[in-house]
Amino acid sequence: MHVLDDVRALWRARALVAVMTRREIAARYAGAAGGIAWAYVQPLLTVAAYFLVFDVVFAMRLGENAPTHRAGAYLIVGSLPWMAFCDTLGRTMNSLLDAGSVLQKNALPPVLFVARSAFASSIVYAPLILLLAVAYIPAHHMSPALLALPALLALQVLLCLTLGYLLAILAAALRDTVQIVGFLLSVGIFLSPVLFPLSLFPAAWRWVLWLNPMTPLLLGYQNVLLQGAWPSWASWAGAAVWWLVAAALLALAVRRSREQLVDWL
Repeated sequence: MHVLDDVRALWRARALVAVMTRREIAARYAGAAGGIAWAYVQPLLTVAAYFLVFDVVFAMRLGENAPTHRAGAYLIVGSLPWMAFCDTLGRTMNSLLDAGSVLQKNALPPVLFVARSAFASSIVYAPLILLLAVAYIPAHHMSPALLALPALLALQVLLCLTLGYLLAILAAALRDTVQIVGFLLSVGIFLSPVLFPLSLFPAAWRWVLWLNPMTPLLLGYQNVLLQGAWPSWASWAGAAVWWLVAAALLALAVRRSREQLVDWL
């Protein structure tokens, strides 16, 4: 019931969240001559480097069962959603700690500050991922599978918001959470199909990849953008299971921390 209270508070304060999100984005790049353009330029330069190095210079090719034979294209489709996931989780996890002084002086719902960080990251990365669909149209000829892309994006935002809120509460209770999650995010890219296709992992160890909450979504993005195919049922089911697990843990964390959360900040 407490999580539902947060959802209702978030909806009632949607105008305030929009203002807070806009200010969060402006604050990230305050003082930079390029302003908010840096938010988009940095990821674009990274994927451009992947394309230049792996597809143009080395012309590397992946294995027979990979969703594409072009290594650069494969890296680009996997790395952008992964960068969005890491950026959102990192910022939402610290959102309550950063807003500690404000929450101690004002009776605002903590979920507003988590949502502000999650939506600010989504505003940066969602258009870049949608831009990939335009870039890959010549490869899959306007496949109807493109209609799955907004649903995959919405699922990723919902998963990141839920996981981010859970981690923000855990970080408030125990500061070591920030260090542990930072390490897990740095090694998580090797336990996902971002750098190598699923077919290159030993069959006996592929179950380990499904312990990464981004694996089902990454496979869905690769299906749509590299093959023009609808994501498999395993992608939808895997993402749904991960969200349900995160939501159940969040409900427990909110119920247990309701009275002490502000004191921890």
